[in-house]
Parts: sequence; C-alpha cells; structure tokens
Amino acid sequence: MEQNTRLGIWLMVGATFVFAAQDGISRHLAGSYNVWMVVMIRYWFFAAFVVWLTRRNGGLAQALRPRKPLLQIFRGALLALEICVTVLAFTLLGLVESHAVFACYPLIVAALSGPVLGEAVGWRRWAAIGVGFIGILVILKPGFGVFAPAAIVPLVGAAMFALYGLLTRYGARYDSTQTSFFWTGTTGAVVMTAIGASFWEPMLGSDWIWMAVLCVTGVLGHWLLIKCYEVAEASAVQPFAYLQLVFVSILGVSIFGEIVEPNVVLGALIVVGAGVFTLIRARKAV
Repeated sequence: MEQNTRLGIWLMVGATFVFAAQDGISRHLAGSYNVWMVVMIRYWFFAAFVVWLTRRNGGLAQALRPRKPLLQIFRGALLALEICVTVLAFTLLGLVESHAVFACYPLIVAALSGPVLGEAVGWRRWAAIGVGFIGILVILKPGFGVFAPAAIVPLVGAAMFALYGLLTRYGARYDSTQTSFFWTGTTGAVVMTAIGASFWEPMLGSDWIWMAVLCVTGVLGHWLLIKCYEVAEASAVQPFAYLQLVFVSILGVSIFGEIVEPNVVLGALIVVGAGVFTLIRARKAV
C-alpha cells in the first residue's frame, strides 16, 4: 500500500481518541463491577473479531500453526493481565495520573530493547530514559507526605505493556502480524474467562449498553491502528500516540471530576518529551 504519512497521523489521532473513550468507559464500569469480569466480556468480543478477521483474510490455517506458539500464548496472556492492572489503576488513581505514569512505557521499551532484542541503545537514549524516569518521580512525589502504594500500579502496567511490545516485535521475526493478532485475542479471551468467570455479577441494563460501546471501541481502535500502520511508518506516527494523555485528561476532568495537580502536568511533560526524543533517535538509527 502507498505510504501516506498525513493520513497515518489522522488515523493515529483517531485511534488515540477512541482508546481514551475506551479507558473512560472502563473506569466507569470497573468502578461498579469487578475488573476481571469487565475485561473478560471485552475480550469475548475482541476474540470473536480477530477470528472473523483472520478467516476473512484467509489466514486461519496459518494462524493456528504459529512458529512460536509458547511466545504467542505468553504475549496474549500478558496483554490481558496488563489491561486488568491498568483498569485497576484507573479506579485507584483516576485516568489522568494513571496515564501520566503509563506514558513512560516507550522509555521502558527503549531500556529493555537491548537485553530482550539485542538492539543497540546509545548514550543519548539512555539519557532520555533517565530524564523520563525523573518525570515519573515528579508525578509520584516520593518523600512528600505518605507515598501511595497505588501509584505503583500504573507503573507495573506500563512495564507489562512494554514487555508485551518487545515480545511482539520479537515474534514478528517468526510469525505474521495477522497470526500475532489472532493469538492476542484468543489467548486473552481464554485467560480472562478462566479468571473472570467466577467473578460474574449482575449488570444493569444501562451498563450493558456501556459494555457494548466498550467492546466496539476496542475493535475500532485496533482497526484504526492497523490501517494507520498500513499507510505510514510507525516511527512517523508514534509520537502522536501521546495525544491519548490529552484526551483522557479532558475526560478525567470534565466527566469524573479529577483534579490535575501541577506536579502531574510537569512530570507528564518531562516523560512525553523524553519519550518523543527516544522515538526520534530510534527513527534516525533505522
């Protein structure tokens, strides 16, 4: 497909907006129902979508025979558990603070790309990683008053998502994107059903509507990302993924009544700036 960076940027902006809306709905539902159940239902719809998409593209036979099956299973399970951790963070810290901390995941990817993938990480990117984690400390304010253990939850989620991203890049050396996408959805559905089925509880009719919207936004967001990476280079559009922090901040303040503290704004700017720098350095290294 012909490269179209401008279209790719708009698709990335659309995807970040959809994912921000998805996070807002997740916070609403997880505030009333068990996180495991909410993510389980979301994964049922996601798994049905990836199976349909794989069959439609004629790749089901190949997807069922991955070259690295254990890697694919671990990736899928890791992402499902990461989503649970991140949604839990939304209920503990709110959308704004959770995403401000979670924004460090590209820095964790850069830090781990050497030991996991054998990629070279120069001193400039190491410096950016260090600056980014200073930004995390600004957000978390350790040493000022009582440090909230809940603040560690989004950081754990970011580390899990970074590892998932690295394993996805590693798996791309052996299996197609379609195969990896198939195992992401199906493995996650199996894992979440095994965990979440025992946490089932009745849901209000109005919340079932929100649950349906959550499922649709999940599929729509992934579809927009797929199309984005089809028409533009990942390194060109990835910096625009940080707009999700802007969108969730608007949702957090306007809908959930969250208060954005000055240290969160400053720390987020430091983290995002360091993350964009690492992306630029990675692009130059290609």
